[in-house]
Amino acid sequence: MLVPWLRRDPGWHDLPALVALIRILRSDRPQIVHTHAAKGGTLGRMAALLACRGDGRRAVLVHTYHGHSLSGYFSGSANAVYLRVERWLGRYTRVLIAVSDEVRDELVDLGVAPVEKFVVVPLGLDLARFTVASDERERRRRALRAELGIPLDARVVTLIARLAPIKRVDRFLRVAHRLGDDPNVRFLIVGDGELRDRLSASADAHALGARLLWAGFRRDIPAVCFASDVVVLTSDNEGTPVSLIEAQAAGTPVVSTRVGGVASVVRDGLTGFVVDPSDERGLADAVSHVLADPGVAERAAAGGAESAQAFSLDALVRGIDELYRGLLGRRRSGAERPN
Repeated sequence: MLVPWLRRDPGWHDLPALVALIRILRSDRPQIVHTHAAKGGTLGRMAALLACRGDGRRAVLVHTYHGHSLSGYFSGSANAVYLRVERWLGRYTRVLIAVSDEVRDELVDLGVAPVEKFVVVPLGLDLARFTVASDERERRRRALRAELGIPLDARVVTLIARLAPIKRVDRFLRVAHRLGDDPNVRFLIVGDGELRDRLSASADAHALGARLLWAGFRRDIPAVCFASDVVVLTSDNEGTPVSLIEAQAAGTPVVSTRVGGVASVVRDGLTGFVVDPSDERGLADAVSHVLADPGVAERAAAGGAESAQAFSLDALVRGIDELYRGLLGRRRSGAERPN
């Protein structure tokens, strides 16, 4: 059911969104309420706490952290408020799911909840679109390059991300600049966001000239991966980096900053390369290494395609099904105390 008032940013619309969620929960009376994302998690859990009081037992609350926005996103005062809210909600949430060990450990360190409240369930994606026959892959590679005006023999370095501060697109531009002025290397940015105008007007963007392409928001991400020689992530923070999983599933080598759950996705030196965020020269060298050595690129592509299958949709469904059955079984047996 769509709640039209639910928005990413805080505002007046949060109150009618909360009221709508309370009405839905009072009508449906679910045994489990499972929320995702910062805003959805806050309003959804608050609604569940307010709605399910009729029989003295509230719904069992479960929340998934795909990452978190408790560091690097907001000012100090705002961050402190959001952290207090998460800690308060954590007291009333039966199970907190983290998509990687790294995300869980960061949240425990921040005091959101003790480690025993967390379970790790890796992200699950439908990767079938990224695993196609070689002739179809080549057809789509050629089609996208033709659409964007990229020569077939060019080497393409791609960033797939929201143009938001945490994604550090400015770092990608500087890394691109460090790779030199080879006219056969092109840089493709796929995504949109509030920093688009500022980034495109930056000195680093202008220095790259026609070798830099802004593709905007696109839905054909498999074709983007097929058309790329390496996919790069330059973020300051990530939960589970979807762009890297999808690129690896497509058989495209990856280079990333060492943040959040990246280490759970990329095995450094085997399925890609992971570099400290402060080492922009190291990031550039890793990209250059992939572009210059076909053997390195082939080994990373093959290893990544295999390891990406750990993030299949089937594995996610099995993990969540097992969790729900356990929670409902304890609730029926009376072992689950009321919230």
